[in-house]
Amino acid sequence: MQQTKHTLQLNVNGTNIQREVEPRTHLADFLRESELLTGTNLGCEHGVCGACTIEMNTAPVRSCITYAITCQNAKIRTIEGFDSDHIMTQLKLAFTREHALQCGYCTSGMLVSAHDIVIRKPNASADEVRQALAGNLCRCTGYAGIVRAIMSVLYAQANATSNG
Repeated sequence: MQQTKHTLQLNVNGTNIQREVEPRTHLADFLRESELLTGTNLGCEHGVCGACTIEMNTAPVRSCITYAITCQNAKIRTIEGFDSDHIMTQLKLAFTREHALQCGYCTSGMLVSAHDIVIRKPNASADEVRQALAGNLCRCTGYAGIVRAIMSVLYAQANATSNG
């Protein structure tokens, strides 16, 4: 039996698009296969590991368990869409400086979640950062460098605000 395709309209990384999708297509698959945005990684495909985290309407979302068709008219930002984002640039530099990267598989989802932490929790403590990252699994780094990187960006943001 052939599945009926539906028209999906959304904004991906600043570009309005319209595509035909099957109802069963997950957002991660749509982004990777239709839009060739391969920075969004698939890990567990159950929404547990966080490797597929993207931003939808300014909030982090697990794209592996989100059906693309449910994103009608949404504003989607994948890791590729953060290229000119000042906070993301700071996070990438901090991740490098603090050795928060190893194999890199979790990095795109981790960075999207870290960006959300910096935006939504500007006064977060290290414990609050760890709690906010609970949905992002990394099997390589042990999280110490990741938390240090995020904390350094939070500190820099706070310093810029108080000195600004």
